[in-house]
Amino acid sequence: MPERKESDSRKLLLRLREILAAPGDGQARLDQITHHIADSMGTQVCSIYLFRDPETLELCATEGLNPQSVHKTRLRLGEGLVGRVARSGRHVNTADAPSEPGFRYMPETGEEVFSSFLGVPIQRVGERLGVLVVQSRDVRQFSEDEVYGLEVVAMVLAEMAELGAFLGSSSDGMPLQHHFPIMFRGGTGQEGVAEGRVWLHEPRVVVTNPVGEDPQKEKARLGEAVAMLRMTVDTLLADHDMGSGDSAEVLETYRMFAHSRSWLRRMEEAIDLGLSAEAAVEKEQSQARARLESAADPYLRDRLHDLDDLSNRLLRILTGQGRDTGAEMPVDPILVARNIGPAELLDYGRRLRGVVLEEGSVGSHATVVARALAIPLVIHADRITSEALNGDEILVDGDMGIVHLRPEETITKAFHDKMAMQAEAQKRYAGLRDLPATGTCGTTIQLYMNAGLMADLPSLESSGAEGVGLFRTELQFLARTRVPRRGELAALYSTVLENAQGKPVLFRTLDIGSDKVLPYMKPQDEPNPAMGWRAIRVGLDKRGVLRMQLQALIRASVGRPLHVMFPFITEMGEFEQAHRLLMEQFAREQRLGHEVPTDVRVGAMLETPSLAFAPKKFFEMCDFISVGGNDLKQFFFAADRENERVRRRYDSLSTSFINLLEQILDRCAEARVPVSFCGEDAGRPIEAVTFAALGFRRLSMRPASIGPVKHLIRRIDLNELRRVLDEARERGDTNLRPAVTDWLARH
Repeated sequence: MPERKESDSRKLLLRLREILAAPGDGQARLDQITHHIADSMGTQVCSIYLFRDPETLELCATEGLNPQSVHKTRLRLGEGLVGRVARSGRHVNTADAPSEPGFRYMPETGEEVFSSFLGVPIQRVGERLGVLVVQSRDVRQFSEDEVYGLEVVAMVLAEMAELGAFLGSSSDGMPLQHHFPIMFRGGTGQEGVAEGRVWLHEPRVVVTNPVGEDPQKEKARLGEAVAMLRMTVDTLLADHDMGSGDSAEVLETYRMFAHSRSWLRRMEEAIDLGLSAEAAVEKEQSQARARLESAADPYLRDRLHDLDDLSNRLLRILTGQGRDTGAEMPVDPILVARNIGPAELLDYGRRLRGVVLEEGSVGSHATVVARALAIPLVIHADRITSEALNGDEILVDGDMGIVHLRPEETITKAFHDKMAMQAEAQKRYAGLRDLPATGTCGTTIQLYMNAGLMADLPSLESSGAEGVGLFRTELQFLARTRVPRRGELAALYSTVLENAQGKPVLFRTLDIGSDKVLPYMKPQDEPNPAMGWRAIRVGLDKRGVLRMQLQALIRASVGRPLHVMFPFITEMGEFEQAHRLLMEQFAREQRLGHEVPTDVRVGAMLETPSLAFAPKKFFEMCDFISVGGNDLKQFFFAADRENERVRRRYDSLSTSFINLLEQILDRCAEARVPVSFCGEDAGRPIEAVTFAALGFRRLSMRPASIGPVKHLIRRIDLNELRRVLDEARERGDTNLRPAVTDWLARH
């Protein structure tokens, strides 16, 4: 790279740093910046467009265009050349802008006389903040050095924005100001509302010195940090010898990233142009993300996690900002994270008021833990880790999947009103705790709770549940770094039964695979894991683990009845094998002279439509059936419940799904086998009373749902609601929800 270009770039960056340090409001700084960039680049125009909202760019400062168009000219994402840069995250460099596809002429700016155009994204580690543009009357193609130099300047602008350099009354379009209210619309992971202060699981590294004065000194700092990073990675991999296979290949790829010479060279080139070592790391991270995010190969896209982890480790070494920042957790913490594992979430425990994740899924083990802890959870809150700071006020509405960060007073007041209404409702429900869920028709429905942690068990008494209809045994496996021992599991299961105080507990055997991957289990590269190697399929293929778990359950239930149900049974043969395995372990314990349970009840979870058509013998073999509504619904409608585009598209009160449930009830009645409905829908009052009217006499749900469901059941005639269902189906209604809600509103 020519020495003159390096010198010019460093001079410009140093001038930008002076502007940052000088007093003045945000608009004045933006105006000065555009003037100096145009002068340095030898162009007549320099403009800064910033995101006003996720879909709209606003002209916030310009040198050379009509000043009256500032804060008035706006473009949609993808509109014009500026919008194209913003959408793609890549530069546009053309000597003849009007001839470019998608060019849009904006007469209010007076830009018609400028032919040459160079636009680069203003972005920080994947966060697209806006677009930096230079234009010239001359017909010229900007050189590679000029493009690279302008990208470096854009990187510094992104860091300046992060530091709040453009705060001011007239720059309301600037993102990442960390002062203004923001609402995030995500998805519901766990219902409930919470108010508190942000606690970042992994605080963002803040680069306070984006410009470096001495390139040699900055490159030396970078070299030392990279050497330390490589040593750390080598030690980490040596301590976790994975042998051979897929896991070893993934870790070796991670090591190769850390030792990449081209990675280091690109960062050094950015330093030569005037960036500090930290800013150079972030610039390379941002550009690599832009490249990998658009890659067609899913393997390359997955390497983003490796790149981010290495870059963040390197930034922490350079800045000294470790994971433990010394900040003190607030008394009312709302955890904010990109994603989090079950063990980490369990470490926080009930100290948390709520959880907000950028990623996550409705069936992930983090979601399961949040439900067990009874804390509101919002998932898919895009970019919140970039916007939130430790200590920010935050409101979490898990019912609506909405998060308010730094809310306005009117929002807070409305939120307080909602919390007060829910608190009042909870008092009403608490008064029903010891009363049966009996409708006005005299029909009684048994309400059971779902559990998976010791922390759940106090809810057995406080909620008024009649037992545990589903105890998820996989959480003890997910929360550890090794396979639990038989004695550990037996002790845990025994404690669960003791805390149940004679109420039945239905233990579901290990349900792993799909979205629940054990940290010590070899990952399976499956195109559709929800329909792949999971649950009972894993148990029957890896019988050692299933035998060990069954032995632990038998030993824990000494002197008490044992209820075991096998997950994801799709045909009778799988249940026969699993049942035989349990009985073999029972006989083994007797041969060894050990005490055994007083009674053993064996059931199956009906989660696939195929099992509804199983031979009559299957139903006769089962001591009980539990309809797993979450999986049954996704397979019945062929709609992945982890896919936000389709999971809300289909309704549990669809006539076709209700007809399937009725068929299952008829099959169970014919075989005289008890049947229950277990899943999210069982805890929704409208769905719950519909299932009860259809014929389900046992529902299993999260503890917090028992009060609202019982409250509604006790107020209605289930026989009359059944007539409403039958009449709607006879009319040919494709969905029963309108008929049910209309009847409930009138009664």
